Amino acid sequence: MGLRDMANEHRGDPFGITSAAVVLVDVHGMIRHWSERAETLLGYPAADVLGRPAMSVLVSEESPASMMSRARRFEGCWEGLVTVRHRAGHPVELAVRACPLDAEQGSGWLAVACDVASSRQWELDQAVLRSLLEESPIGVGVLDTDLRLQWVNQVLAAMEGLPLHDGAEGTARIPQSGEVPPSVDWQARQVLMWGRVSPALEQVTPPAGMSRRGSHGHLRLRSSFPLRDPYGKTLGVCHTAVEFNAEDRARERLALVNEAAQRIGTTLDLDRTVQELAEVLVPQLADFAAIDLFQGVLAAKDLSSGPISGGTLQRAAHLSIREEIPEAVVPIGEPTGYPPKSPQRRCLTTGRPIRDPVLNPTTWWLAGDQQRLAKLVRLGVHTHLVVPLRARGVTMGVVTLLRWDNPDPFDEEDLLLVEELVARAAVCVDNARRFVREHNAALALQTSLLPPDLPDHCAVEVAYRYLPTDAEAGVGGDWFDVIPLSGARVALVVGDVVGHGIHAAASMGRLRAAVQTLADLDLTPDELLAHVDDLVLRLAEEAEAATDNPMVVGATCVYAVYDPISRKLNVARAGHPTPAIAHLSEPVELPDIPAGPPLGLGGLPFESAEIELEEGSVVALYTDGLIEASDRDVDVGFERLCFALAHPDRPLEEICDTMVRILLPDHPRDDVAFLIARTRALTPDRVASWEVPADPQAVHETREKVACQLAAWGLEDVAFTTELIVSELVTNAITHASGPIGLRLIHERTLICEVSDTSNTSPHLRRALSTDEGGRGLFLVAQVAQRWGTRYTATGKTIWAEQQLPGTGCR
Repeated sequence: MGLRDMANEHRGDPFGITSAAVVLVDVHGMIRHWSERAETLLGYPAADVLGRPAMSVLVSEESPASMMSRARRFEGCWEGLVTVRHRAGHPVELAVRACPLDAEQGSGWLAVACDVASSRQWELDQAVLRSLLEESPIGVGVLDTDLRLQWVNQVLAAMEGLPLHDGAEGTARIPQSGEVPPSVDWQARQVLMWGRVSPALEQVTPPAGMSRRGSHGHLRLRSSFPLRDPYGKTLGVCHTAVEFNAEDRARERLALVNEAAQRIGTTLDLDRTVQELAEVLVPQLADFAAIDLFQGVLAAKDLSSGPISGGTLQRAAHLSIREEIPEAVVPIGEPTGYPPKSPQRRCLTTGRPIRDPVLNPTTWWLAGDQQRLAKLVRLGVHTHLVVPLRARGVTMGVVTLLRWDNPDPFDEEDLLLVEELVARAAVCVDNARRFVREHNAALALQTSLLPPDLPDHCAVEVAYRYLPTDAEAGVGGDWFDVIPLSGARVALVVGDVVGHGIHAAASMGRLRAAVQTLADLDLTPDELLAHVDDLVLRLAEEAEAATDNPMVVGATCVYAVYDPISRKLNVARAGHPTPAIAHLSEPVELPDIPAGPPLGLGGLPFESAEIELEEGSVVALYTDGLIEASDRDVDVGFERLCFALAHPDRPLEEICDTMVRILLPDHPRDDVAFLIARTRALTPDRVASWEVPADPQAVHETREKVACQLAAWGLEDVAFTTELIVSELVTNAITHASGPIGLRLIHERTLICEVSDTSNTSPHLRRALSTDEGGRGLFLVAQVAQRWGTRYTATGKTIWAEQQLPGTGCR
């Protein structure tokens, strides 16, 4: 039987209560329990043996005294091998453990047994594990899923220099610190991410004081693999390491190249990538290494191909065998200021590496750089090695290596090795540069598409969260908006475009712009969604007509309009989850809003519903990624949402944090956006309304009423312009409309004047000719009002005009 078969068949102790034959004998020697495993081993059903004397059933080939003489004590029990007779008549050899059970009338016995082959196989398995951990030269450690080191054997502890707790015994030794060596951490992290990782070969640095060239040191082979339970759940990571001597320089160099492949480019972070290159070069190849990049690389700009003679170099990373880094002339992030004839500038001009001795006649270029000259003389640097950092035909910078502690100058083999390492690193640096450029472009697109900051509005207090699933790019197809409307109302919008990334973000931007434009027309929620549905249909047709990479265009949306005067919320949704409403005195409600079809289907109607809210209620609009994050169980998501919205009197930012913590995992599988709004109410003393007779003589009386109301509000400064607006709008309604005419003044942070009538004809702003007797009313209104417009109602239309009130706010 192989080790794999052993692992599959012997997952537990054969004497375990679930795998062994279990027999319970009372103080009188009668069998009181007979397990199914006992029936399997000996052939006797429980019904045939329960209540019978144990010795009459377990007929042995030898006497009890002989069996006891060969048994041994085992943690208060007796353990040994016995041969009993099967019900069919043939002998069965068993490994038995028996424990006495004390009782008032005497002692009974609990016996567990297994076949001898299973017992011996288990002992062999345990011996293999003990030898692997205690006797073999393989270092073994175990990390949990949070990458904390749980225990190590003595070999790995010695390799990594890990201190253990005093008095630690056995093979499983818990380290004093949870810190994990970087190489172990990197491999374990890759295992948790991808499920597997290739073995890594690295060079072990010789002890201090030993010549690097004179001693080849050791090589260390590392390997990591996941630890899983019988059901496939990952419990942690097992890390192994084994060392062997490096017999020649070629093997050392191979190990270094292998280490570079494992360590350089672990992330798309530019600073981290160049630092990883420095860590590979020092101290294995150089006593000091500096990586200088062009500012265009750090700024993620496009670069020209070929060698470069000009351009500003900036120090991106450096590393030394000395902690204080005495060789560095400039700090990280500063321009390097290399002289024109320096090896670095010559290397960039020619595009070829330069290997120069230092402090001899060829070092004439240092005469113009006394600071560098003084440092090189003081340290005793004897060799320069400068290599261009190039990838895909683009020169991005230069790498400088120095030696002084290592007595051997750089040779041709060193040059070839450094070129190989720098070329590998250059590809990683270029990937990081390209990623930063694309990331910046994506963020710029997202910033232009989403509101940079939500407007402060008297009708609601708002907060939000936007969490795209593509966290690195930072873009997605979800969006939200808060749109001020006429009459002190506000529109709350949350939408979700199918897909993720740039394409979804671009479609989202078009839909958001369309919703904003349609909202300015003061359409009802159901009418607005019908128009947006038409737009999505056109976008889908354009996408289908694309010859390359056609996109699927579809979206859901919820659109709500809140009126702080009536305290009513008018909501319509298109294939979107219903809003949640947290009342102050009642449980959180998920109102039954008619579920319209998703945007882009076409031909189906949308319906809206009106809900009356008390002041201080919290309304939550969200995308389905919020409620489906709980293992795709929507019911659980709604329950958690209601729990998170409980106690709506809390600060909105605190409620947002609670929703993220309770509803979302660390890495959501879908974009998530949600908007929460606490409603405010406009008190009756801030609203004044009158019904105006359809008589030109009523204009004067109406102006007087308006003047009195403005005086009561302390707004005498805008009385003249307000009376002008009222006069022109009421006159237009009397002249061109019919039916009852209504006038309403709303005093919030702006002064809003509204005139309503039963006509559906919209007035138009025009420039009157000098010979015209009229036509100047709306022109005058547009000059004195901050903004004006028309909205249509079920009974006619309302023309409104707003005036800014300096120094006023929501009350």
